[in-house]
Order: sequence, then structure tokens, then C-alpha cells
Amino acid sequence: MAVLDTLDTLAPIREKILAGERLDFDDGVALMETDDLLALGDLADLARRQRGGGDEVFFVQNINLYQTNVCRVKCKFCAFAKTRKQEDAFTLTADEFVEDAVRQHELLGFTEIHTVNGENPHVDLEYYAGLLRKLKEALPDVHLKFYTASEIHHMSRLEGCSHEEVLRTLRDSGLDSMPGGGAEIFADRVRALIAPGKEHPDEWFDVHDIAHRLGITTQCTMLYGHVETYEERVDHMLRLRDQQDRTSGFLSFIPLAFHPENTVFERRGFRFTTGADDLKVIAVARLLLDNIPHVKAYWIMMGLPLAQVALHFGADDVQGTVVREKIFQAAGASAGTEQKVAELVRFVRDAGRIPVQRDSLYNEIRRW
Repeated sequence: MAVLDTLDTLAPIREKILAGERLDFDDGVALMETDDLLALGDLADLARRQRGGGDEVFFVQNINLYQTNVCRVKCKFCAFAKTRKQEDAFTLTADEFVEDAVRQHELLGFTEIHTVNGENPHVDLEYYAGLLRKLKEALPDVHLKFYTASEIHHMSRLEGCSHEEVLRTLRDSGLDSMPGGGAEIFADRVRALIAPGKEHPDEWFDVHDIAHRLGITTQCTMLYGHVETYEERVDHMLRLRDQQDRTSGFLSFIPLAFHPENTVFERRGFRFTTGADDLKVIAVARLLLDNIPHVKAYWIMMGLPLAQVALHFGADDVQGTVVREKIFQAAGASAGTEQKVAELVRFVRDAGRIPVQRDSLYNEIRRW
């Protein structure tokens, strides 16, 4: 009887997928609640192919660098942020950052720098804009994916100006695109519990909306596996889908599993998400987010073996070489901080897919 119940739940959704119909909130909740993980993965892979996906799996040769970990917000899920007085706090000058980036580029030859920071109350907008100018001058062919919507909102408050003024300043200084961090879960109930000092979700959306209209592409994320419900996960994804309908500026969706180590939640008994839940979120994202081109299986967050499985659950991107990742490592991630291109190629091939090295805008550089 349990099998029949599962089939009855997913059959109408499969019919919608085959007909090219958009799934709704109730469909999303039903998908989150199903225990038939293999059927869910099959549906997600079907949807990916129905929308033009093939066997290609993308990755970028990138590096994660950080300007500052000093932060005004005390998010309960974060193990990265520090106050200025803490011993391991840092705030790099533009020269220090650029010197390191140039040295690493000589060694690694990456095509993208990915940078997110704490919301440092002790620096101004020129701190960020000046670094972008120097970095673009030193590495003109490297794509600069810098600053979350939360950071942009923080900069606007520091300067007493609008989100658009900040974004125009950063774009004119060398900003190429933005990561999707700071989204967490959009539900007010959840944000009051995990990040009470952070901006309202409307601010996050306003920043991305303006960025898209200024020609700045962005990513979008969801931090899951803490205090949110299935319904709040689905609501989060549908809000992203609505924004994409308006501006079409999101290139990818990255589900981020909550890592509790060294956070308040670890002391409260929280544990890492299960592999089954990670796969479920990726599959449901691919099914609901019919207008966002790519879903990433972030190997640092979920580990390489599970990320391989995720490539059959709707994911078509494994992020990249991700040298020097610190945020998830601080919270207990154990998958390492770097993969060489050859290792990513082998990893994708072993999953039965075709490895494609891309640039930051999904233009193909090389395929194997």
C-alpha cells in the first residue's frame, strides 16, 4: 500500500513534467514529503532533459579569496565571521589582496575569483571599489564574482546611498557578477531564529533585481537543514522562480546544506544533513526552478561521491576547483578545499557524464 501511495503522489507530477507544465506549491511540498528517493531523482533528471539538458556537466577553474572576515552580524549558523578584536580576524588591504591573487594566478591559471566577506563596519565603499579596480588592472581577463546581496545592502547603509548606486560603482570598478549568498531561507520565522540581525529578504531581492537590470548576472542559493520546514523550502524556491520570471538574471541555483560545527546549533545538538536530504533538495530544485538554467552539486558541501549521485538527480554543475574555500571549512566541511581540473574531469566521467570546463557565464572552454 505504501508503494501505491507513493505512485499516486508522484504520477500527476510526472504528467505535468511530460506536458511541460509548471509545478506549484502543493507539488513542491509533495515532492519534499515523498520517501521514494529514486523516483524523485528520475523525475528530476527527466525534467532536466525535457528542458534541453544533455549529458554535459559543467565546472569552472576558480579560486575563493576573502578580503575580510570581520562582521557586524552574529548569524547563528556562521562559523566564519569574527569581531575586529578577535585574534583570527583579518581585513586585507587592496595591495595585499591583489599581490596574493596575482601570485596564485601564476601558479593556477584560474579564470574566476569568487569573493564573499563579513559585513565589516570599519571600512567604506571605496575599500571594495578600490580593490576591484586594482584587481581588474592586474588580472584583466579574470572574471570577478564578488559580494553577496547582504554585503551590497551593508555597503549602501554605510554610505547612505541606494543599492543601485553601490552596484553602479562596483560595476564601473570591475565587478563582473555576483554570488548568491545571504539568501538563507526567506521565511521571516526562520530568519528571526538564525539571523536576526540580517537584512529583510526584500532587500536581498531588490539587490538582485537591480543587478539583473544593470546587466550583472548573479547566482541564487538556499541554506537548508536547520530550523526550516518543507513548506518554507518550497516557498523559498518559488520566490526565486518569480524573480527569475521578472529579470532572467540568475545563472544557477546552489543548495547549501547547513554545517553546524563550531556554531550555536552544534551546542544545541544539530547534526549534518543526510545524503538523502541533500539529493532531495537538488531534485526538487530542478523540478520547481524551471527557468533557472543550472543547479549545482557543490562538492565541498556534500563531498565528491554524493555529488556524483546528484548528477543523476537534476544537477548539471559541480562548481569548480574552489581553491581556498574557508566558510564551509570553518563549519566542519571535510571534503577538502581544492580539486585539480584533471580530478574534476575524472569525477564527472566516473559519474557517466561529459565534463565541460566553462567560464563564469557558461561559455564552453573545453570538453572531454
